Amino acid sequence: MANSTKILTVIGARPQFVKASVISRELQKTPGLNEIIVHTGQHFAANMSDVFFEELGIPEPNYHLGISSLSHGAMTGRMLEAIENVIQTENPEFILVYGDTNSTLAGALAAKKLHKQVIHIEAGLRSFDMRMPEEINRILTDRISDLLFCPTETAVKNLHAEGFQNFPCQIFNSGDVMFDAVLYFRERSYLSAETEKQLPRPLADFVLCTIHRAENTDDASRLKNIFAALEEIHRQIPVVLLIHPRTKKQLAEQNIEPKVLLIEPVGYLEMLRLLERCRIILTDSGGLQKEAFFLQKPCLTLRDTTEWTELVEHGVNFLVGAEREKIVQTFHKTLTKTFDFNADFYGDGKAGEKIVSAILQQL
Repeated sequence: MANSTKILTVIGARPQFVKASVISRELQKTPGLNEIIVHTGQHFAANMSDVFFEELGIPEPNYHLGISSLSHGAMTGRMLEAIENVIQTENPEFILVYGDTNSTLAGALAAKKLHKQVIHIEAGLRSFDMRMPEEINRILTDRISDLLFCPTETAVKNLHAEGFQNFPCQIFNSGDVMFDAVLYFRERSYLSAETEKQLPRPLADFVLCTIHRAENTDDASRLKNIFAALEEIHRQIPVVLLIHPRTKKQLAEQNIEPKVLLIEPVGYLEMLRLLERCRIILTDSGGLQKEAFFLQKPCLTLRDTTEWTELVEHGVNFLVGAEREKIVQTFHKTLTKTFDFNADFYGDGKAGEKIVSAILQQL
């Protein structure tokens, strides 16, 4: 084993910051490993990026590429070029990527073309919907990765079904690093006075909602149907919507003035507290579906497919798409249902330790 093994971590989007907090913490306390962090800039606003580094104890990025607000092709291409330059400068042994964003794919491609080993955390997820840019990113990243860390047994099975046992790679069921993060940060969660005063008064049950995926925001019909459903629900129980910049832009362009409570995106610690306080979650986020489960809240997923099929099969997550009637009807059913959140889908909360231990064994 060399005196110091370099691992170059590529991150750029809000969910990746949460995952990186778990692995970076493990890497910092492991002798012989030196992490170089590259922030692509995919999420750049202070409330989508800076606050996560501050709250979660992620080291300041060694490189900030500042690449955002471009088309998929332009963004991925510019990231690929910039990350390639960083790899040539730093000459790391491993490049570590998370999830399924353009940053993920660019990092993996740059690494593989320079004959570096690729570590993919959150490997093996499939929605089986090739219209999703994320699905393309994750399939391609998996295929060129050397160490694939799967969050669930379902993800392992997906890779086996695609013949990955015949490829020169290693597959691990590490458990989910986001479960580690919730367990670690839950006691540190809080609400700022500014967020608190925006919540419904008196503080009763509320519905927590996020919408950001292009399949919803960029489709006028889906967006209008979703907001029609939210407004109907809001008349019964307040709906608190964390308004993503893309959603805000599209609402303005479609002349939709949502009659729900709108608040700006918050940091991870505030988000955990909102999840604990709310009654039900409506979202098109992937990560939030799991966090709902970790914090024992039912989730209505505003998508036609999900990677987290085990939650749907277990009856705590409901795929409602963008149909107004289906969203409203399913919402009403969840109000009277009892749910079982005791299933062990995502490991034991020690995914970070297992991942770093597996990396060490490669040295």
